[in-house]
Amino acid sequence: MSQPLVELSGITKSFGVVRSLRGVDLRLGAGEVLGLVGDNGAGKSTLMKILAGALEHDGGEIRIDGEPKRFASPADARRERIGIVYQDLSLCDTLDVASNLFLGREPKRGPFIDRAAMHHKAAEMLSELHVRVRSTYQEIGELSGGQRQAVAIARAVSFEPRVLILDEPTAALAVAEVRQTLRMIHEVADRGVGVILITHRLQDLFEVCDRITVMYEGRSVADRPVDELDIETLVKLITRSGIDAEEAA
Repeated sequence: MSQPLVELSGITKSFGVVRSLRGVDLRLGAGEVLGLVGDNGAGKSTLMKILAGALEHDGGEIRIDGEPKRFASPADARRERIGIVYQDLSLCDTLDVASNLFLGREPKRGPFIDRAAMHHKAAEMLSELHVRVRSTYQEIGELSGGQRQAVAIARAVSFEPRVLILDEPTAALAVAEVRQTLRMIHEVADRGVGVILITHRLQDLFEVCDRITVMYEGRSVADRPVDELDIETLVKLITRSGIDAEEAA
């Protein structure tokens, strides 16, 4: 890989006496899909909250395009065009699709929201990402889990991120909806966006990822191209079952 778009080196984070991250390394290139895996409590979500500006790291270094950065808030990360879609999606069920896509940045005509323009732009945005909903006037609460996930990803993409973090995007989705979400990940990466995918559905990693980083008890313990792995080996890396230091490298 040439100079990474994102490089995390020796990232540490403690909450009181609990050391959540004990020195994590991670790198991501433009247009690359990186799988980030590990058992519950490995530190994946904490690490991504640091990259997204929701938490500050204690030690180590974040570099974006080779430049050191420190994020004190999500706004700092957004200025570097780093977006995240959390597992809870943060959508408003009582608002329609278009209103969710443009929440807080609605197009205006004078002092008023230009609802026609907002729905037209929303339809264009969803069409570009091949997201199917009956209408942009549908309330989010009426959509399926897969449609809700697609709208959340589309909203994140509308901010034109260079990095997009997806936290368990296929959890609890039906098979067809999983396929749609994975297709969206491909399409986002094809735009040159670096994507970090956190998932416990290991089979999904082999569908979309270029590389996989494994975390264990707050450390990064393996980083492999996906074509050098299979599910059995990946499970061993995640659980540290029968893995020696040379094999984990």
